[in-house]
Order: sequence, then C-alpha cells, then structure tokens
Amino acid sequence: MDIFLTYIIKPLVIFIVAYIFFRLAGKKAVSEMNSFDILFIIVIGTVLSEPLVNKNTGQAILYGAVFLTIYIFFSYATLNNKLRWLLIAKPSILIRNGDIDEKGLNQVRMTTSELLSQLREKGYTKTADVELAMMEEMGKISVIPKSEARPLQPKDIQLQPSPTFIPIPIILNGQILYHNLNYLKKDEHWLDMQLNAYNLTIENISDITLATYTQEGTLSVDTDNPNDQSNTDSPYLYKPGKDN
Repeated sequence: MDIFLTYIIKPLVIFIVAYIFFRLAGKKAVSEMNSFDILFIIVIGTVLSEPLVNKNTGQAILYGAVFLTIYIFFSYATLNNKLRWLLIAKPSILIRNGDIDEKGLNQVRMTTSELLSQLREKGYTKTADVELAMMEEMGKISVIPKSEARPLQPKDIQLQPSPTFIPIPIILNGQILYHNLNYLKKDEHWLDMQLNAYNLTIENISDITLATYTQEGTLSVDTDNPNDQSNTDSPYLYKPGKDN
C-alpha cells in the first residue's frame, strides 16, 4: 500500500495540482514569459516536486498556493501603467532609423553579430532597411522596416482584396466535426457530394487527414495518400536520407 501511495497516488496528485495551478496562473505564464513568469515556473516546479523525495505533500501544495497567489497579484499589478514600468523591464532600442544603437546593445548585452543574426531570421540583411528594432520585455526582437523596404501591400497599388477567410475544418483525422457542419448549415448529404469530387465518400473518411470549407463554398480535402507518386523521379518527391 505504501508503494502504491508513493509511486502512483502522490505523483498523480502533484501532477493534477501543478496542472490546476498553471491553469489558474493563465496562458501568459506558459507562453511569452517575462522575468517574473520564469521565476514563477521555476519556483512552482521546485516546490511541487519536493514531495517526490519526502512526505511533505500538503506543505508543498500550501507553499505552491501561496506563491500562485503572489504571482496572480503581481500579474494584476502589471496592468497598472505606473507599476508596470517598475515590475517589468521596458523595451530596449537596438536600431533607430537604420543606425545601430550601441548603448541599447550594451544594455541587453548583445553583440552586433547576434543582432545581425536576429535580423536575418526576420528576412532583413541590411540595418539600413530597418526603421526601428528593439528587444521587447519578453526578450524577443521586433523589427519595423522602412517604408521602402517593407513588403508590398495591396493598398500600395490600389487593390481591394476580399476579406480574410479562415478555412473551417469539417473533417479532422478521419472524424466529422458535426458542430462546424451545423454552424455552416450543411448536412452529410452535402458533405458526401463534396467528397465525390475527390472520389471519396463518407464511408471512407478514415483516409482523410483534413477537409476544410473554403471561401468558395466548397470542400478542400487532404488525404493520407499523395495524389500521384507514379513519377518517382520527380524532384518534388525527394526524401532526405538513403531511401531514394
């Protein structure tokens, strides 16, 4: 019984409590993290893993709850503009009007080569093309290009593109998403008619990885079988390694 409690029940309780704590902490605590978010993750992980090597499970959960309360309090405190600049590091300017700000680089302890590497990752090879680059409070670098270096926008050539449409999943991994089908006021008969265009039916939807409702009102289908692999010499069918 003691073995079952030690190796099954205790880890399960700790896992569930940790999951609840992270859910209560909010999405920000496990996504874009600032210094206090990282501190919260480290301390919670340490506190809640302590009962795995001793018997103070209740005490660890209590400490975790107290720290969670402190974290939530500080999270709300950062919503206040006056307290935010005290609790959260402000962004650091790295490039302004094409010129590298050496003071900003020294502040964030970043070399010029590291800055150039970050710019290349975002598609910019010349600092002269950058209007503003700064390291945000989360540690990521944001780049605003100069007007002549930014990607061409439809409004630049007086185009009026149609509104952005997000394809709606209808079939996912061989299962029909009936709530989306009902949202579109469609039924299985419509779905079967759409699948017929791909030589498929509802009976063999297990072959369908993804089927989405498109802006044109039709179904786009992706099966787990490539459309055509008869031409094995095609460069588009290349596979890395020695399988070719």
